[in-house]
Amino acid sequence: MWTLQLKSIILSCLVVLPSICHANDNSQADIIDKISSQKDYSDEQVYRIYSDNTTELLRDIILPIVKESQYDIWLRNSKYVDIQLHKEDMVKIVDFQQGILDYEVFVEDINEKIEQTMPSENENENNNDILGNLRLNDNDQIGFSTDDHISEILGDIFFNEYRNLNTIEIWLKLLQETFPDFVKLEEIGTTPQGHSLNVVHISAHNYIDNPDKKTIIITGGLHAREWISISTACYTMYELLLNYGKDKKATKYLDSLDFIFVPVFNPDGYDYSWTTDRLWRKNRQATSIESCPGLDIDRSFGFQWAKSHEFPCSESYNGEVPFEAQEAQYWDIYLREIKKDYKIFGYLDLHSYSEEILYPYGYSCDALPRDIENLLELAFGLAKAIRLTTKKNYDVIAACKDSGSDLTPGIGGGTALDYMYHNRARWALQLKLRDSGNHGFLLPSKYIKPVGRETYASLMYFCGFILNPEI
Repeated sequence: MWTLQLKSIILSCLVVLPSICHANDNSQADIIDKISSQKDYSDEQVYRIYSDNTTELLRDIILPIVKESQYDIWLRNSKYVDIQLHKEDMVKIVDFQQGILDYEVFVEDINEKIEQTMPSENENENNNDILGNLRLNDNDQIGFSTDDHISEILGDIFFNEYRNLNTIEIWLKLLQETFPDFVKLEEIGTTPQGHSLNVVHISAHNYIDNPDKKTIIITGGLHAREWISISTACYTMYELLLNYGKDKKATKYLDSLDFIFVPVFNPDGYDYSWTTDRLWRKNRQATSIESCPGLDIDRSFGFQWAKSHEFPCSESYNGEVPFEAQEAQYWDIYLREIKKDYKIFGYLDLHSYSEEILYPYGYSCDALPRDIENLLELAFGLAKAIRLTTKKNYDVIAACKDSGSDLTPGIGGGTALDYMYHNRARWALQLKLRDSGNHGFLLPSKYIKPVGRETYASLMYFCGFILNPEI
């Protein structure tokens, strides 16, 4: 099923952007082989186990049985735990509980769910139709016969499917060429595996309406497997640009604020999730155990960081020192040095899944955020904006209740949310995007546009909350 899709991507490079597409190190056959060699999860399932006390459930029942095996906690809240286990381990847990365990199979066939997130082969025909309307000028720049084709290439086609890292990088460069007066693509560092960590700075350069360089930052993809957060970051920035000059509020907000997007905060991990393991979470940085690479970037930031009891093979391993994850280092330097003159008024960190809006702090429920009433007003305002757009109900909760720090001391510290809120951002929230069904991290691509629309609506509310313009 991959051949047509890969041809489409290659054709896009050859026809759309020959001046900025670089030759891949791997041949098309190599890429197909890599995609085909995705990790096999046929012996595992994801179970939703209900309990009035999920901490005791994990600590006293589940973890003692599976601690010598591989397991992955997908989601934990006050009502249930979604946990990925070998089927034989689940049998042990059920036997230990003598049949009184309240549970259901949340994801029965993980491989099938993974397949549903991959690009479909029938998209190639649509791509070819659109590519026929492109032309190149003498400088190898892109020409469009009508503005509608800009929308089709950058929007409609791109957001039909999830896109791999190379395609996203091409798309970002195309975005910069299409909106040169607004978009600046900045490389702030090179990852351990040689990928660029790209930041997209969007500005109308309106020094009259925004003399203080008020800025909103949106990040996606800190965890590699959360593909919907990456597509949503891209969708949101594109809608912001597309609506400038057409929508009154969007025009006002872009004139009055700068926007900084980091759509793929974890390029190495994201690339690995496409080629090898769709459920990979961490980055791909070397650790003290050669066979267990990767640090949890979202536990590596230097605010209330504490060395956890996790070991390098754990999905939540946060390293030996703060900012050990190189991506977190680059981000800290970028904010402190390159963007030191910008006033960060808003931070929105995109994750999945659970349909929740989290407010600081994650490291402790005893730490009260400043101006809590206004912060809650903002969070509930985002939830209302989402509800009015797609009728989805996002819950507002404290990040500490989501972090699991009561179960694993230190695991709730060092998050991007807490770091940004404490150091730079006046307002900071984490948006945990869909799923509300039985997909979890493996949300099918048909949800990309609905999730994008509701997130864009929440960003518009965030802008209005900051500026409170009378329009």
